[in-house]
Amino acid sequence: MRTALRSLWSIEGHPREGRRRTRIGELLGQIRDLQAEWTEEAIQRITTENTTLKQRVRQLTADNRTLDERLKAAHSNLRFQDRRVAGLEARIAGPAADTP
Repeated sequence: MRTALRSLWSIEGHPREGRRRTRIGELLGQIRDLQAEWTEEAIQRITTENTTLKQRVRQLTADNRTLDERLKAAHSNLRFQDRRVAGLEARIAGPAADTP
């Protein structure tokens, strides 16, 4: 935007003065629009939405932690069952291997 303002100042000649002023007005309007203050209602709405989203993140984090713990427990149970099955298979195969 500064470049645009600089180029306007370099324009010389009376016939272009009107265009220069128009362009400066447009640019100042854009600056005003960008600097417009938020309404109290918009601030309250965004604050409420932010709080809601933070609560949702906390809930999802807790849910994720719970599911992770359940998955670890399931893996542990599976390893235990695999060892148990292997032990039972060895017991079953053991006497048959001793018999001629």
